Amino acid sequence: MFETRTAPEQTCFSGQDVSRFFHKMGMRVTQYGEAVLRERGSVVTNFDEELATLADEMCDTMRSHDGIGLAAQQVGRTMQICVVDLGQAARETGGARWDGRDVPPTILMPLVLVNPKIEVSAPDEIDFMEEGCLSFYKVRGDVPRPERIEVTYQDLQGIQHHLACEGLLSRCIQHEVDHLNGVLFIDRMDKQDFAKIRGKARRLKRRNQLVDPS
Repeated sequence: MFETRTAPEQTCFSGQDVSRFFHKMGMRVTQYGEAVLRERGSVVTNFDEELATLADEMCDTMRSHDGIGLAAQQVGRTMQICVVDLGQAARETGGARWDGRDVPPTILMPLVLVNPKIEVSAPDEIDFMEEGCLSFYKVRGDVPRPERIEVTYQDLQGIQHHLACEGLLSRCIQHEVDHLNGVLFIDRMDKQDFAKIRGKARRLKRRNQLVDPS
């Protein structure tokens, strides 16, 4: 999940407390250290009511945690589906071209991407921005990503679409599609930047491996 802000501050936050916090509303959000976050999602072939229900539940969970994106692995599923909703930030992100038409990103929200595939429009245009993720409690870092991308995906009816976008929408989609392929935002960080949070990330991973997610 690409988050917009960190979770509430607490003076003492044990591993079990973290587990309870991420059960608070909607589906449980998996945490760094759980194997499912490193698994590549399988291609979705059934576009049925079950898939639509999953997408709705993912959107509800994303919003309840103030997130702007959520991938299947973050709710314990290994499927190629993710959801994005920039909320008010959609008004401030770059332009979007959807199925050959220029559209305001606001009308695309919430965006459900099934079996997405990304192509980088301008590989030399790299932007750095701080990212967080609700699978990484209180861990944030600067991540370099292409400014503009094109993504092909299917909707919940299996219809193919093409989206060209930039800015925050581009970054959020890249973050979530990475999740679908078992790639985490810390994998994209510059080595020097990652060194600043390495200790915190390792402690988080050890703690979550010791906590019963049930």
